[in-house]
Amino acid sequence: MATEGSLAKSMDIAVGHYSSLFKLPPYTRMVSLQALICMGGALVSIVVLFPSLNGLMNGLVFGISLFAANLLVDQIISKAILDGDPIYDLRRTTGLSLFTWVFWVFFNFVGVIVALPFGFSWWVRLFLLGFSAAMIFRSTVLGSTSSMGWGRLLIASLLQPFACIVPFLVMWVGVDYFMVFFLIISPIVGIVASSLFIFLLDRTGKETLGVSAMSLLKAFLLNWVVDLNAPLEVFLERLGESHDVEVSLIKFDSSKPKAIILVPSVHPGPFKNIGSSPLPSILKTALERESKCVVGVPHGLLGHEFDLASQLQNRKVVNCAVELANLAPLEAKATPFLKVSNGLGTACCQIFGNSAFMSFSLAPKTTEDLPHDLGLFVRQEAEKRGLSCYVVVNAHNSIGETVKPDEALASLKAVAADCLEKTVSLKQSSFEVGAATVLPKEFTLRDGMGPGGITVVVVRVREQKTAYVVIDGNNMVAGLREKVLSALSSVGVDEGEVFTTDTHVVNAVVLVERGYHPVGENMGHEKLIEYVKKATLDALSNLEHAKASCHKMTVPDVKVIGEESLQKLCLLIDTNLKRAKRIVVPIFASSGLLLMLFLMFL
Repeated sequence: MATEGSLAKSMDIAVGHYSSLFKLPPYTRMVSLQALICMGGALVSIVVLFPSLNGLMNGLVFGISLFAANLLVDQIISKAILDGDPIYDLRRTTGLSLFTWVFWVFFNFVGVIVALPFGFSWWVRLFLLGFSAAMIFRSTVLGSTSSMGWGRLLIASLLQPFACIVPFLVMWVGVDYFMVFFLIISPIVGIVASSLFIFLLDRTGKETLGVSAMSLLKAFLLNWVVDLNAPLEVFLERLGESHDVEVSLIKFDSSKPKAIILVPSVHPGPFKNIGSSPLPSILKTALERESKCVVGVPHGLLGHEFDLASQLQNRKVVNCAVELANLAPLEAKATPFLKVSNGLGTACCQIFGNSAFMSFSLAPKTTEDLPHDLGLFVRQEAEKRGLSCYVVVNAHNSIGETVKPDEALASLKAVAADCLEKTVSLKQSSFEVGAATVLPKEFTLRDGMGPGGITVVVVRVREQKTAYVVIDGNNMVAGLREKVLSALSSVGVDEGEVFTTDTHVVNAVVLVERGYHPVGENMGHEKLIEYVKKATLDALSNLEHAKASCHKMTVPDVKVIGEESLQKLCLLIDTNLKRAKRIVVPIFASSGLLLMLFLMFL
């Protein structure tokens, strides 16, 4: 439901950069690549410049010495200098050195090409310029990503280039006074350049949010790389704003608790294990442990502005949900399930005594976050018809063709009023409830399946059997909802709807453009439907006469990230990238030109 200038559009811009992230290859592969670059680059360079058997032997010795120095230094940096940094283990330290050599080898080969017509001294100059570029690259990367003190970062930035320059100086150049001067001035110029670059980027965060952009980046990396959520949540708590949030549920009891459908007015985001991203499965686990029954947690009517800031805020919502779940059901009768569609919007409703359970979908069109205004409209329509309680769900069950927000909202309001009016007029009867959960072993977070698995609650009123299917995922591919509903009819289910929890625990675990796989994009549909049918059959097998109740509770002073802060956070990513593109060439080209002028005296 994004509009120009909206929070959703800002998040789309941020997500657009997500596919730029990458993961490093295995350690052994990176060591092999280092060996190829060091030994291969050195051998080719020397043989081209000195095409003889002696040149071949010297090239081999030179390459082996570079690789050995690099391998030893990576071990020292990882296990001594950066020991205690959660990001820079041996694998990532090796990855940094590998990318350092990619920079360095470029200058090396340019030097070889220039040296052929203009003389050996040009290879020396360009190789030394590559040495300086390696220092600048390492100091910039380490200064932006590591949480260690500046002294250790300085050593980690300089040690690898200096260790690898030693074989070059010993075998090919030697050391004179000017060389000593260059080896002193080059690190100074490099550190100043990288510090200026980091300072200018860091200032963007202070101007936008009043926080350090680099500290925010480091907190993000700690989460992305090693799953630490606390550093980033510290920022979110500082930037967040307090709101009262509502928790609603429909509870079913037979001789003992049978099932709960819980809908918190909280958005499960922003990603991975940050804030309320894992809240649906946390709530399901906590309530099932407390109430000893099956729990489903579909998505409510709200967006990312109601992402919770931290696990502390999650605990407030969980405590409220547990308190609600202990209340006893009262209503022994229910209407049949009714589904109303006007060609765009679909509303489903079932009334238990004096309480309504309602859901909305735009499937097969895109059904993403729906506005809170729709919930307020349902409240007015429910109260107008004498209903004392209502629980409203965003089915969040299709990613396909998008719909204009105003058109979608108008359509959903129309079907809401029509569906409520028709359902209220239906005769209520005693009902039965069955429920079950299955946890597919084949599907993981990377496939888009959250730890809550697939939950099915079946309600039987007279001869009609209705299945509410809750899948712990972030939306689903267009058309899959219809396949699931069709398959349910083959096991004796007459009506139903498919919901996803909108869990964001599946976000930021795979490097795809969207940042996650919706349900069905990376899963076999037939296998998924088999699991849904299994859960449904299990629920049908334990149908029992039941009572229902609807309860709501407000949780006061819950810290949410908030629309303004979240929008600024999203835009900060784009702003920093644009600023980096503007300043990277002036800063580093100027430092490179200055160093090249020094090298002209060689």
